Amino acid sequence: MNLKGKKILVTGADGFIGSHLAERLVLEGARVRVFCCYNSQGSLGWLDTVAPEIRTELEVQLGDIRDSRFVDQACKDVEIVFHLAALIAIPYSYIATESFVDTNIRGTMNVLEGARRSHVNRMVHTSTSEVYGTPASVPIRETHPLNAQSPYAATKIAADQLALSYFQSFGTPVTVLRPFNTFGPRQSTRAVTATILVQLLSGKKEISLGRLDTRRDLTYVSDVVDGFLRAATVEDMEGEVIHLGTGRSVSVEELFFEACRVLGLSATTTQDARRLRPDASEVLVLQSDPSRARELLGWRPTVTLEEGLRRTAAWLQENRNCYRPDFLYA
Repeated sequence: MNLKGKKILVTGADGFIGSHLAERLVLEGARVRVFCCYNSQGSLGWLDTVAPEIRTELEVQLGDIRDSRFVDQACKDVEIVFHLAALIAIPYSYIATESFVDTNIRGTMNVLEGARRSHVNRMVHTSTSEVYGTPASVPIRETHPLNAQSPYAATKIAADQLALSYFQSFGTPVTVLRPFNTFGPRQSTRAVTATILVQLLSGKKEISLGRLDTRRDLTYVSDVVDGFLRAATVEDMEGEVIHLGTGRSVSVEELFFEACRVLGLSATTTQDARRLRPDASEVLVLQSDPSRARELLGWRPTVTLEEGLRRTAAWLQENRNCYRPDFLYA
């Protein structure tokens, strides 16, 4: 994975996975341009928390992924584009669907156009396991039918198909990566792993959760970032859709008890209606088949759930002031 000296753009670099990816790219010796959402405070999101020696190596562009001219300029003179900018909060997609359409679909089109015009060597587009809905069979393979059970999932399906259509129509060198439930430091408390850990670490004895029976394939963020780097550097990956997951799923209840065990704490759970999806919108299980990632990318997850929880909890203890446990849709 030789990325030394390569000019790379990361959209959504201010977010959870994007900040880890930008950080890793700098360590790999790449020349990294980060596209972050404009705000009046000049905040770079999670990139504000990275080490100063990493931050000073980043070329920062604050803008909006929905602005086609700005995105086009951001894509100039880059060799690789990692596209992670998206609205991802499923509960928010029920009440702000138009924002998801504009950001996730039109924003992706803008990046595809910028990548096409700049003749990039590779564009890695970020998908989500939510595109499958509750699967007909597990483990889920890349050939499984797509079934949107939320507005968020619908916009991601559209974005994925648009990306693949640019490969078919224009030869744009797009690879679609589909991570399964990434977790780790910097994740929003909207996500179940972070909300369990934050509440436990805050001393709560009754942990507010949604359904306990849903199952997820949890992959630690450093492993996911490694998959992104491989997708950008392995030859002949254009037009491919590839899962990043462990191939194992755990229920929310099992995750809760594992977090308690790792932290050496005891607590109970209570159901919070704000964390429940409409019944027909709930995805009951997401469990990947990661065999194509092994075959095509040489990728395997290396961080166990236990170790990932331990690392995340340690980071949270040092950065607890970054979180508001009562804010679900951050």
